[in-house]
Amino acid sequence: MNKEELILKWLDNDLSPKELEAFEALEDYESLTKLAEYSKGFKAPEFDTEAALESTLRGIDVKKHTTKKWLQPILKVAAILAICLGSYYFTTTLDSSLTTDFAEKSSIELPDHSSVHLNAISKITFNKKNWNTNRTITLNGEAFFKVEKGSTFHVKTAAGTVTVLGTKFNVKQRKDYFEVVCYEGSVQINYNTGKAILKAGDFFSILNGTITTAITPNVRQPEWLNHISAFSSVPLSEVLAEFERQYHVKFDTSKVKTNTLYTGKFTHKNIDIALKSITEPLQLSYTKTNKTIILSRE
Repeated sequence: MNKEELILKWLDNDLSPKELEAFEALEDYESLTKLAEYSKGFKAPEFDTEAALESTLRGIDVKKHTTKKWLQPILKVAAILAICLGSYYFTTTLDSSLTTDFAEKSSIELPDHSSVHLNAISKITFNKKNWNTNRTITLNGEAFFKVEKGSTFHVKTAAGTVTVLGTKFNVKQRKDYFEVVCYEGSVQINYNTGKAILKAGDFFSILNGTITTAITPNVRQPEWLNHISAFSSVPLSEVLAEFERQYHVKFDTSKVKTNTLYTGKFTHKNIDIALKSITEPLQLSYTKTNKTIILSRE
């Protein structure tokens, strides 16, 4: 059965289980169903189109059964055309997105061949259709960007917007923490209370409203790309939050101070080694109960 026949039977609610499976496998399935769902909002709930049509036809002495016989195929063809055209518009204007889960990293190539590497529990959103005139990405989480030279490139976050022209940089935006590191070229940051320009090697962060700037070591990319989280004078609360994202666990910190500053690294590949990398320098101990890690003073 071809695509048009499947859509016709779907419109009639007449698909067999096997045909339904074939319909759900169509490339346009998600767009068709979403479009059909959205179209419900445009229907007048108290207007019966078929009844109104039949009433009009009776008024000009046209037989009801004859009218339906030739009218139904036309209505179905019109419905298919409307859904297909609507599906095309819907899919070409819909934003694209990439999301990562706990302990997951992913990457994507953008329409201009720029690349984005996404850290755990992060999401980017962009529009392919308007990319040539509006290279804008919305980020929630952490991502490393390698931007092709060309038109201006924007990364929007809840804490600020990073604007660049061909460069490599990392952006991290979590709850009360915003961080940008420039590895190549330069970037401009527009945040709630001002603006900053970073050159290669510059570090910029906002933690609970406090701005910090620094010079980073001569590195070409963030260490999380190599499955390592690195921190320099960062509150323990932020370190543990990143640990939770990488290992999908929860910390019980009721017995420790989470505003203690931590400088160091932990691996994403071995939870026990990672825990020791954090607890030993801070003279903490830990116990594990299922997915909860309880921290305490030694």
